[in-house]
Amino acid sequence: MVTAWQVPLDPTKDKTLTDPKLAEPIKWGYRIFIDTPHEAPRLTGGKVSCINCHLNAGQRERSLALVGIAGMFPEFNNRAQRLISLPDRIVDCFLRSENATGRGTDELPTTGSKEVLAVNAYLAWLSRGYAMGANPGWRNKNAIAPDKLTPVAKLDARKGEGLYAERCASCHGADGQGVQIGDKKAGPLWGPDSWNDGAGAARVYTLAGIIRYAMPYLSPGSLTDEEAQDIAAFINAKPRPAYPFKARDYPGAKVPADAVYYRAETAPQ
Repeated sequence: MVTAWQVPLDPTKDKTLTDPKLAEPIKWGYRIFIDTPHEAPRLTGGKVSCINCHLNAGQRERSLALVGIAGMFPEFNNRAQRLISLPDRIVDCFLRSENATGRGTDELPTTGSKEVLAVNAYLAWLSRGYAMGANPGWRNKNAIAPDKLTPVAKLDARKGEGLYAERCASCHGADGQGVQIGDKKAGPLWGPDSWNDGAGAARVYTLAGIIRYAMPYLSPGSLTDEEAQDIAAFINAKPRPAYPFKARDYPGAKVPADAVYYRAETAPQ
């Protein structure tokens, strides 16, 4: 059940933002968040927006909510095997979920990119009043319990395909590219316009956690742990853009078993 932030906070309606030097980046960051390909085209290689994963502009509980998140950075990142800042994490989202590398590698996002700073400003605005260093209670809730995880090799992508047709296709389409419903359209789940194979959602268990607790959109939580994992296995058996720097990930660490697109890669040890 969705219990928090039913109506997303909107910085464009915040009358306390009186200094344009601060207000404009925050408002632009919000616009980037809800329509990334249009607002940040030079850093977007597909048709995925931040809001496609972080529902209600990052404010829907059990949907990768980002309210209060700024106070948790810097933090250790397992994929990078180092401490990262919030702008580092935003850069990673542009590179992977937004497939910035799909536009080539001549102009890639950095922590100083104006779009990255704007999204950072929006997330900092969302975190006003929350404690520094204290994990918000809604963070890390989009995960299936370890004892409920099925070994990747035993997941049933064919069963997942049937469940997808029954429970997901009405919004995401049989082709996975999204169906226009009013003024909303679900983001593409595979193919050239989707996230690339280095994104967090390209990991089966990560995607399964999102599906389990955030989907279907109108009845989140109605799928079982097993069903969510089978659907994730189906989606992540589909082709998607290649992230060109996968060999740099997990340096000196073991590549997670559910990082299925890394199977043909050798991470440096």
